[in-house]
Amino acid sequence: MNPKQRPNHRLYIEILRKMSPEKRLLKMFELSSFSNQLFVHGLRKKYADISAEAFSQILKDRLEKCHNRSS
Repeated sequence: MNPKQRPNHRLYIEILRKMSPEKRLLKMFELSSFSNQLFVHGLRKKYADISAEAFSQILKDRLEKCHNRSS
């Protein structure tokens, strides 16, 4: 990605480097939770008319595809 498309990236990295390890870990959990919420929201929009059970199965199937299977 072109640096001009991410003008605040350098500042963001500097801020992360100044954080304690504990704060960086908390930020990671926060961003992970937000990503999960976006993922579920997107699936709910795509499959708005299906049952809760069917949605749960789709979500489970999609999450299974995300797991690292190299071990």
